[in-house]
Amino acid sequence: MKRESTIQLDVPLLLPSVVEGDPCIERLQSILKGREGVARAHVTQDAATPQLCIHFDPDALSVSQVEALAKAVGVELDERYEHMDLEVEGLLNERRARVVTERLTATPDVLYARASASAARVHIELAVGGSRERVLALLAKLRVRPRDQAHSAHGHGQARGHGHGHGHGHGGVFGPNTELVFSLIGGAMTLAGWVAESWLGTPWGLARGLLGAGYFFGGFYALREMIVALRTRRLEIDFLMLVAAIGAAALGEWVEGGLLLFLFSLGHALEGYAMGRARRAIEALADLAPKTATVIRADGTTEEVRVERLEVGIRVLVRPSTRLPADGFVVEGESAVDQAPITGESIPVDKRPVDDLDAALRDPKRIGGESIVFAGTVNGTSALQIVVTKAAQDSTLARVVTMVREAQTQRSPTQRFTDRFERVFVPSILLLVVLSLFAWVVIDEPFSASFYRAMALLVAASPCALAIATPSAVLSGVARAARGGVLIKGGVHLESLGSATVVAFDKTGTLTKGEPRLTDIIVAEGATRAALAASTLAVESQSDHPLAKAMTRAFEAELESAPRASDMVAITGHGVQAVVDGVETFLGKPALFSEHLSRELPIDVARGAEELAEMGRTVVVVATASQFLGVLGLMDTPRDEAKATLVELRRLGVRRMLMLTGDHQRAADAIAKLVGLDEARGNLLPEDKVAAVHELASQGAVAMVGDGVNDAPAMAQATVGVAMGASGSDVALETADVALMGDDLSSLPFAVGLSRASRRIIRQNLWASLGMVAFLIPATLSGFTGIGWAVLLHEGSTLVVVANALRLLAYRARG
Repeated sequence: MKRESTIQLDVPLLLPSVVEGDPCIERLQSILKGREGVARAHVTQDAATPQLCIHFDPDALSVSQVEALAKAVGVELDERYEHMDLEVEGLLNERRARVVTERLTATPDVLYARASASAARVHIELAVGGSRERVLALLAKLRVRPRDQAHSAHGHGQARGHGHGHGHGHGGVFGPNTELVFSLIGGAMTLAGWVAESWLGTPWGLARGLLGAGYFFGGFYALREMIVALRTRRLEIDFLMLVAAIGAAALGEWVEGGLLLFLFSLGHALEGYAMGRARRAIEALADLAPKTATVIRADGTTEEVRVERLEVGIRVLVRPSTRLPADGFVVEGESAVDQAPITGESIPVDKRPVDDLDAALRDPKRIGGESIVFAGTVNGTSALQIVVTKAAQDSTLARVVTMVREAQTQRSPTQRFTDRFERVFVPSILLLVVLSLFAWVVIDEPFSASFYRAMALLVAASPCALAIATPSAVLSGVARAARGGVLIKGGVHLESLGSATVVAFDKTGTLTKGEPRLTDIIVAEGATRAALAASTLAVESQSDHPLAKAMTRAFEAELESAPRASDMVAITGHGVQAVVDGVETFLGKPALFSEHLSRELPIDVARGAEELAEMGRTVVVVATASQFLGVLGLMDTPRDEAKATLVELRRLGVRRMLMLTGDHQRAADAIAKLVGLDEARGNLLPEDKVAAVHELASQGAVAMVGDGVNDAPAMAQATVGVAMGASGSDVALETADVALMGDDLSSLPFAVGLSRASRRIIRQNLWASLGMVAFLIPATLSGFTGIGWAVLLHEGSTLVVVANALRLLAYRARG
């Protein structure tokens, strides 16, 4: 049987200028299938980021060759087809977005189109030589305009407007608030007409004129929506509302029809406001980075340039109390930097220059966190000089903004359910309305009664609240998470994180600080602590091994000075020997003495080493040629916030928490006991972690928390993968479903709590919208409610759903 291997690659990395559903994704698969050595290629959509899975013959192609082939095909497709990705104004709601999508798709030269109201974006694929002007003209005809009239052939248009998120076309007479103003005028005219007709006894014509004005202002935008929809042969909710209002007028129920249009238009305006407010919370992130930067030239002079012109390696001056213009590292000056916009940290972080500038320039990835800075963060009271490591469009802030915007287009399971429900529900209601219209044929009642009932049914069964219930909550939740330093890549992950009942943690760098610390010192009988400290410091101060640095840091605080070691020799796998003040000295594992030096450990030293090993410590024995000085225990200590984080997760309803680590079992058990985990599994290879997550999945939804690099396979297998410290890792940003931008484990309960709050609000919205429809349909058919009550209850539920979703923007974690 022929061998077959697989490789998975992120589709956005291969086709950066396309979105989900773009035909280029299918073309990519088709072309790869036809290449020699490739058996098949298909896209998996288990996560927000689609993965291209390529099955290939390992005897014909290597992994690197397959990856290079996929990238080459992606570049070829990206150059062959034009992609317009526009940030737009005028997509009032998802219904308008569907209309725009259909009109664009029917346009010559357009191969693919997709509009999203929640993201305020339109993605279009054109055939070679396609007319971009024709597309823009059609968008203008549909009252959709690119913000600042900006667009790009590839990638994401970066232009941003600052009007309301529900800005209707060009805004109208009253700017972006025109629909809201029209709605209020319509309500006022309807109220005046009702008072004039019912209470003041004014002439019939005046009362009808006021009510007619109420119809005009209340139905103006609904009429516009209906016209656009009918051009694409669609019957949308706006059509149902207008027909019901006209039917009410035909029956002489002008006031009820006017009330319907007033509340419907008010609901539309507030729906747009809710979406716009959540979008503006995200756009506020993009506006954090300054527009210009002060560049320091080689001759020492400075020059103000736009951040788009900053190149990697340029030195920039950051003045006190100003925002940093780019990602980079500090080369001069010390200051506290407020990183809350990126990492969510509430306390400014001290920054200092890198220790080795040449090494930092050669390999920026190895720079310590105390020197790394991010665009959009706020400098403290001292000036800094930084070296730019990323162009403006590649900065952490820019990528977070882009990913949050893309997350808005990802549809959660609940959204997919409501979409399917509406596709069946709307035709069913239309059929029921038609049957109700002819009820007079079989029921002894006048046509006017049947007609009234049918019109009331149109109002009662319109799924307005259902359409906005989930998108508004998802958008608000994603926006609130971004403000708190947590990146959630779509509604599916917002819901999944909240459903997690099992959380698995990596150890090093996740639950622990990622660096060893000297925790135990046992002085041997007949020796002194001073001699132990001096010998250890003399030898280990000359090594850059992490364990050596930990011992050096600990003993430097005790000794003002230490002797120097000479003639150092590494004993591979065991330790080191050196000469300290003319005395031969040894530091290493207990086995160094028993196996390599044939020296038996004294009883107290052997007992101490055994106890420390049982506690999960890394054991170092220190001795001279004639005397044992003592035993040292080192371990990677837990993060300060780890224990409190786990307590808070249990309060939120997480039933089981465990550690999956490649470290030895005793070290894993020690950390698990300190932080309060239920279980620790050590000595695991990456594939073992994957198997463990697969096993845990049988107990419920699983969240895997790791560093986004070594734990990527396990994170992909989990229900939701959570990356730690993603602000410093490009790989973590790409890998995780949820990224904790700051290196702070305590933001995990915030993310889980927000996700659970989002799930509750989504369920509340669904029950409110479906419950109201379930009540109103039979109530209307039986004559229990008329158009007036149907209007009040139905449109009232829409307003309640919107207001409920907006509560997520104010979410705060407990404590």
